[in-house]
Amino acid sequence: MLLTTFFTNRMSAAAGKRKADIMANPYLPNWEYIPDGEPRVFGDRVYVYGSHDQAGSQDFCDYVLKCWSAPLDNLNHWTCHGDIFHTKADRDHASDIDWNAENTRLYAPDVVEKDGKYYLYAYIVNAKGCVAVSDRPEGPFKLIAPYKYTISDEICCNGWFIDPGVLVDDDGRVYIYCGFERSFLAEINGDNMYEVLDNTCIEHFIPCKPIADGGFDENDKLFFEACSPRKIGDTYYMIYSPKRGSRLAYATSKSPTGPFTYRGYIVDNGVDYPGGNNHGSVACINGQWYIFYHRMTNGTIASRRGCVEKITILPDGTIPPVEMTSLGFEDSLNPYEVTPADIACVLKGGAFVTEKNVFDRVVTNIQDGSVIGYKYYDFGDDFGSKTMGFSAKILGMGCDAVMHILIDGEDGEEIGCCRIGHDSSAIHTIVKSVTGRHAVFFKITTEYVGWMGEMFRGRNLFELCSFVFLK
Repeated sequence: MLLTTFFTNRMSAAAGKRKADIMANPYLPNWEYIPDGEPRVFGDRVYVYGSHDQAGSQDFCDYVLKCWSAPLDNLNHWTCHGDIFHTKADRDHASDIDWNAENTRLYAPDVVEKDGKYYLYAYIVNAKGCVAVSDRPEGPFKLIAPYKYTISDEICCNGWFIDPGVLVDDDGRVYIYCGFERSFLAEINGDNMYEVLDNTCIEHFIPCKPIADGGFDENDKLFFEACSPRKIGDTYYMIYSPKRGSRLAYATSKSPTGPFTYRGYIVDNGVDYPGGNNHGSVACINGQWYIFYHRMTNGTIASRRGCVEKITILPDGTIPPVEMTSLGFEDSLNPYEVTPADIACVLKGGAFVTEKNVFDRVVTNIQDGSVIGYKYYDFGDDFGSKTMGFSAKILGMGCDAVMHILIDGEDGEEIGCCRIGHDSSAIHTIVKSVTGRHAVFFKITTEYVGWMGEMFRGRNLFELCSFVFLK
């Protein structure tokens, strides 16, 4: 009775403290799926332009592009500016192009500013790409024209200009970088922003086959897709997805047209997580550099959500690799506020995030041996308490399991455990009190043994909705 009263009182106090209070990873609302994010700082806001996935879809992307932005002084308050460009009519808009075909989805755009105008570079599958313009960074964007070019269709994939990344240099010259499995760059006419200047195309600025020059000597370093150029100081950075597609790698040059030198990779969305392709870039916000990237959901390589990690650019220009976390723009998470399960940054042993409806997302397919992890929480300085409470909301699947609660790693210190039964409920236990900053991991085991136990191997034991620590 006393244990029940303890948890009832504290669960009431925690009610309402949802992820709306912060923007952990994913940094946009959990129902939004914006992969391939290109972050751009315009004025006093940071804007993200990306593809638009659907929950539970078998397809990449959509027929619409959207834009989100946040004030530089409040990265937890993101505003959706709605649809900014279309290749298919919907209930509110006509198509913005008239050469659309059966499957002309919009992939991976970029937006740049020049002379007070904002230019959208649209990659349209199965159709020529195009450039659109707006007086505002949030759009909507109005078509200027398809690309005008004389370079080989073999190089630019029949005018698709796959994954365009655009750089407006300090001298006003404009460059476009593109490619899938082979890279190319060219200069754009800065007077109209859509015409590729003759005799400026350079192929394989990031090689697709190993070469001795530039450090591109291994397959993991070679070009696959996802060009994103940035100029940082006097150095040109090319962020791209290498043949190890779960990574975002980078190369540098002293010229916008190369030669480029491989410098390393920044983040890998397939480390202790169901990985897939990756696409993103870097941005400096209030003096702090970030890498924007995406993670997969639903046990597929689609339905991708935007994430962000802090990075450091060292004096020699290198960027040390960073781990995936649940933090987003936060320095730490609060363990005493309810954590939605779907912000996990570690999912091993078959577990994955899925969306049941716009309100409910869970970690599902949790099996014997699955590991679910969250980085990082600040438990504060409480040197008087020896114990604290732990509660989790679970959906039962007719199986028995044990959820071991550990800190600092899947093989870290176990501070407690919960038994999980057949039905859906809130489960409660008492765990060891901890102080300071820690990752939290859940390791799942069962007690099914023998030949009958084999029948439970690979079973979805339960689904995890959310959890909270209580004092």
